[in-house]
Formats: sequence, C-alpha cells, structure tokens
Amino acid sequence: MVASSSPCGCPCHRVPRFRRSARCDRVRPGQTADVSTRSDRRTRVTVLVALAANLVIAAAKAVGGVVAASPALLSEAAHSVADSLNEVFLLAALRRSRRPPDRRHPFGYGKERFFWSLLAAVGIFVMGGCFSFYQGVDAFRNGEEKNLDGYVAGLVVLGVALLAEGGSLLRALYQVRKQGGAVQGLRDPALRTVVAEDGTAVVGVTLAIMGMGLHMATGQVVWEAAASLAIGALLVYVAYRLGREARDQLIGEAADPEASGRIRALLRAQPEIDSVEALFTMKTGLDTTLVAARVDLVPGLDSERVEEVAVRIKRSIVGIVPEAEQVFLDVTDRHAPDAREAWESPAATGERGGA
Repeated sequence: MVASSSPCGCPCHRVPRFRRSARCDRVRPGQTADVSTRSDRRTRVTVLVALAANLVIAAAKAVGGVVAASPALLSEAAHSVADSLNEVFLLAALRRSRRPPDRRHPFGYGKERFFWSLLAAVGIFVMGGCFSFYQGVDAFRNGEEKNLDGYVAGLVVLGVALLAEGGSLLRALYQVRKQGGAVQGLRDPALRTVVAEDGTAVVGVTLAIMGMGLHMATGQVVWEAAASLAIGALLVYVAYRLGREARDQLIGEAADPEASGRIRALLRAQPEIDSVEALFTMKTGLDTTLVAARVDLVPGLDSERVEEVAVRIKRSIVGIVPEAEQVFLDVTDRHAPDAREAWESPAATGERGGA
C-alpha cells in the first residue's frame, strides 16, 4: 500500500491509497494557550491566598480549641488543616497539568488537574468531615459541664477566621467573575475547589460560633455537639460533590453537548461527506478535547482529494472549537459492520452520557 503525503506536510495526514482513512491531530491556536497560562497564574494567586489564610487560621483554631476544650472549635481546626493540605494538592495540579505531551503520555497531562482535585475531595472527607463527626458524637456521649472560661477567646478566634475566610472567598469569586462567570470560571477544578472550601469554611465558622454561643448561654453542650455534626455533614456533602465531578472527568467526560453539536453540524455540512457515522469527544484537560469522527465520503474521491478534505475539516473543527487539541477522522463505508456498530453505540447516539 502506498501512502500519499499530506498537503500540510504532517505525517499524521498521510493516507493509504487503498484504505480510505485520515487522522488529523494536535492543532491548537497560540492564543488559547496564552489565555490558559494567564488564567493559571490568577488561579495560583487565589490558591496561595487561601493557603496562607488557612495555615494561620488552622493554628489559631487548634490552640483555641485545646484551651477551651471546644468540640466545635476543634472541628473547625480540622477543617482548616484539611483545606491547607488541599491547597497544596491544587498547587501541584496547576504545575503538573501543564507539562507538554511526551512519548509515555501523548495526550498530555491535563487530567492531572482532575486527579489532584479528587485527592482534595478525599482530604475534605477524611480530615474534615470524619473528624467533625467524631467530635460531635464524643460531645454527645460525654456531655458533662465544662469550664467556659476559654470560650470568649475561642469566639474571638472564630471571628477573625470568619473575616479571613470571607476575604479569601471574595478573592476566589472575583476570579470566577473575571474568567467569565460561574459557568466558565468554575470549569477549573482548582478554582472550583477553592470556592467550595472557602464557602464551606464561612458556613462552618458561622455554625461553630452559633454552637459555642448557645453553649455559653444555656450551659448545654448539646448545641456545640450539634454544630460539630452539622459541620461534618456539610464537609461530607461538599467532598462528595467535588469527588463526583473529579471522577467523571478522570473517567473521560465528553465535550459539552453544544460543542459536539457544532462539530456534527460542520461535518454534515461538508459536500464531500455523505454521512456522519459516529462522533466521539473526550476532555483530556481543562481546555483540551479529543475529537474522533467516523464519516462516509461521497463516492468517487481519490486519495489525494481525501487528504485535502481531511485537512480542511480538521482546521474547520479547530476554528469552531478551539479546545479541540486532537482531531482524528476515520473514513469508512457506512454499510460496513463496524460502522453500523459504532453508529448504534451509546457514545455515538448520545445515550448514557455519550458524545
């Protein structure tokens, strides 16, 4: 079989003369990469601000919790320690996910971002949620009267923590707004995790203040124990939501339905394409997507014409979906068994989360 060279000179566009197939990949506009780099810099600053706030707050809460023997304050200390560790995970994600593709990882390291976000969710669950539940249950079981002398200092610590966490949350929300609002800004798992952590921290500190205040007013530790259990339940819920999103992205989430629809419409509009047998998309990173399409061309096209069509389609797809870093085209016969099987698969028809 003789292969014809691509008009663009790229070996990935060489097409066997008697096997009608074409693969086109790795085209990214430089502007997209520049925007992503600037976005990463802003996200890194946001994560560093959150890390600095959480380290100081965690130390203050831990000292105050030990002095006052307050379960709610100790729960909040564990929450801040978990958040601090998670910020370290997120900084690792920002650095490692931008490594260029290599022989071992030809599609790049974009999914590192999702992996470290999953570890952050596990940290929130184990270090924050489980410890808070333990403190709440222990306070219910050992609900004897306690010396409340250190509670005033504990409330002061929580008040300072509320201001610090609120400032960090405002910084994160400001970046979300700068990056296009909730839909676009929260696509970044690192930024999404910081917003979730800071928002949860503000609610958690508020619950701790209420629990400690009611304990001081009534003398009943049940209020503080209930606050610890509420903080634990909140952290477990947030960890579940973050973990589920990271899991979906690690497994291989399809591109947005709107982007897939634009690609399918573009393919069907090409005069050389008789039918689109299957379209598969998968996010390989925060702003990179793999596109694979199986198409049936109109009869009578020779291999040289197939190459020209493949290159043109590839460039058109990148033009309407800039995140399409990898584009593969497979030219096949619509009546072939494998083509029919691909067309009827859930991924091709859009069922069960397919593209």
